[in-house]
Amino acid sequence: MILTTTPTIEGRPIIEYKGVVFGEVIVGVNFIKDFAASIRDFIGGRSNTYENELVNARNTAMQELSSRATALGADAVVGIDVDYEVLGQGGMLMVTVSGTAVKLGY
Repeated sequence: MILTTTPTIEGRPIIEYKGVVFGEVIVGVNFIKDFAASIRDFIGGRSNTYENELVNARNTAMQELSSRATALGADAVVGIDVDYEVLGQGGMLMVTVSGTAVKLGY
């Protein structure tokens, strides 16, 4: 499965549009991780805890997007957009990816 933010794939014509597909993930960060991250934020530096959570959430959302495109018979997803939102009082992170599932020619 080819996943790209571009609207086309060089050298591969789009022969069929299968539809818009999404991948969504909502993750919570537990109290211990929050506490460790708040200390890191207080003394300065990067919060590896939250960065790792963000990377894992984004990868999971992309896998979900790919699975949904595969179920439609697509070869690729073009025009992918990634959005991040904090829900509630900052305890939940939502990652949403969307794009157009397509069938490619040769």
